[in-house]
Amino acid sequence: MKYSELIPCLDRNLIYQLKLKPNLTLMEHYERHCPPPDRRFNCLIPPPIGYKIPIRWPESRDEVWKVNIPHTQLAQEKSDQNWMVVRGEKINFPGGGTHFHYGAYKYIIALARMLKFRNDKLHNGGNVRNVLDVGCGVASFGAYLLAHNIIAMSIAPNDVHENQIQFALERGIPSTLGVLGTRRLPFPSRSFELAHCSRCRIDWLQRDGILLLELDRLLRPGGYFAYSSPEAYAHDPQNRRIGNAMHDLLKRMCWRVVVRKDQTVIWAKPTSNSCFLKRQPGTLPPLCSTDDDPDATWNVQMKACISPYSSQMHMVRGSGLVPWPKRLTEAPPRLEEIGVSAEEFHEDTRIWQFRVSEYWNQMKSVVRRSYFRNVMDMNSNLGGFGAALKDTDVWVMNVSPVNQSARLKIIYDRGLIGTVHDWCEAFSTYPRTYDLLHAWQIFSKIEEYGCGLVDLLIEMDRILRPDGFVIIRDKPSIVNYIHKYVTALRWDRWISEVEPRKDALSSGEEQVLIVRKKLWSGEDSTM
Repeated sequence: MKYSELIPCLDRNLIYQLKLKPNLTLMEHYERHCPPPDRRFNCLIPPPIGYKIPIRWPESRDEVWKVNIPHTQLAQEKSDQNWMVVRGEKINFPGGGTHFHYGAYKYIIALARMLKFRNDKLHNGGNVRNVLDVGCGVASFGAYLLAHNIIAMSIAPNDVHENQIQFALERGIPSTLGVLGTRRLPFPSRSFELAHCSRCRIDWLQRDGILLLELDRLLRPGGYFAYSSPEAYAHDPQNRRIGNAMHDLLKRMCWRVVVRKDQTVIWAKPTSNSCFLKRQPGTLPPLCSTDDDPDATWNVQMKACISPYSSQMHMVRGSGLVPWPKRLTEAPPRLEEIGVSAEEFHEDTRIWQFRVSEYWNQMKSVVRRSYFRNVMDMNSNLGGFGAALKDTDVWVMNVSPVNQSARLKIIYDRGLIGTVHDWCEAFSTYPRTYDLLHAWQIFSKIEEYGCGLVDLLIEMDRILRPDGFVIIRDKPSIVNYIHKYVTALRWDRWISEVEPRKDALSSGEEQVLIVRKKLWSGEDSTM
C-alpha cells in the first residue's frame, strides 16, 4: 500500500537510494531519474483503501472523491485563494488560483479584454488554441479554458504541493508532471499560441534567462506570454528590480510588451528575424547555432540561446495555421518537414475515423462513449486517433515514441496536445490517470529495442484507472503473448478480440484486443 502513488521515474526515494546528487537550485530533483532494470517494481500498484470509480466529466471539473487522493493539505494552505475545499466525502474546486481568487472564468475574460480580442473571447476566433500553463496548481485555469475551445498543457512538478497534478488529472483536466529545470520540456518548438504563469514562483532570470528562452522555443511566431505575479506590478525595490531585469532580458530577446494592466503583463514573441539582425554584436542571449534542432527534446539540455526562424519556416503569426476547429483536419505546413504529403495526411485521418468507429462497435455493448475522459494514444503518429474523437467529451494525451518525435509537431499544429516518451521507461504521471489506453504497434516496436513487454504491461496497468479499458492493436503473436497475462493483470472484467479489416496503415496481419480492468482493493494485493 505504501506504493499506491508510485511514479517510478519521479521517485524521490530512488534518488536517495542511488546516492544521486541532483542540483536542487536547478530543480534537477524534480526531473526524471528512472530505476535501473534490477530495481523496477515487478508488481501491480494497488489503489488506496476505499477507492471509488472517479466522478465523471463534466461534474469532475468541480469535485472529486477525497478517498481517491487523500491529501487535503493544499485545502488548508490555499484556503484564502479558493483552490480547493474539503466537503464531507468530496473535495470541491471553486475555480480559484493564487492570482485569480474570484475565479478562472473572470480572469480568462480579463486576459481577452487586455488583448482586445473580439467579444472578450480568448480563443480569438480560433487562432488561440494551444496554451502552456506552467506552475499550474490544480489546473483550474486550464479547466475553464476548455469552455473557450482552448486546450492547455498544464504542468507542475511533484514538489511541496506534491498532489496538485494528481488532483488535476482526477478532475479530468489535461495536465502532466513537468518542471522547468535543466532539460527541455518534451514538446516540439512553436507549439503554443500562449504561455501562462500565474504566481508560478519561477526564477526567470537564472542562468542567463534560460527558462524564458525555453518558452521562446515553445511559442509560435507572435505568441503571447501572460505573466501575473508581483514582479509585474509591485513597487517595492526587490520586485521592481526583478521586473526591470525581466523587461530588459525580454527586450534583448526581441519580445515586446503588448499590454500591462493591474497584476498582469503580456508580452509577444516576434514574427521574424529582423529584430535579431539589428542587435549590437555580442548581445546576449545569442542566437542558437544552425546545427541545433529546436524539436529535439528527449533528455536534451536546455540551451541559453534564441532559436531563430529558418527560411523554410512559416513565420506569420500562428505559423500560418487555419483557426480551430478547421485546423484539426487541415494539412498543416510543417508536414513537409517530416516528408508526409497532404494526401497521406488526409488518408491517415480517414483511416482512423473508420478504425475508431470499429472500436466503438466492439465496445458499445459494455460502455457509453460519455464514460471516457482521460485518454492516451501511446503511439500517436499524426494524431489521427485523437482527431477521430473530436465529437466526444474526451481529451487525448498523444504520445510520440522517441524515434517518432518529429511527428509531435503535427499533432500540436492540429490543435491537439501530446508529449515525447520512451516506452522502455515509466511515464511521468500518477497511478490511475487514464480511462483508456490505445496501444497501436507499440509492443512490436519496443520488442525491437530489446525492452520487456511485461514491464510495459505493468506500467500500463499503473497508469490505467480501475474499470478502464485498453485497446491493443498489434501482430497476432504479440496479442497472443499478452493474452497470457490478462488474468494476472486483472484485465479480465471484459475481453473482446477481433481481426480488423486491412488498410493502408496495416503492416501485415493485425489483431485488436480490448480488455477492461477490474476494480480491486489494496487488501487483495496480499493474496
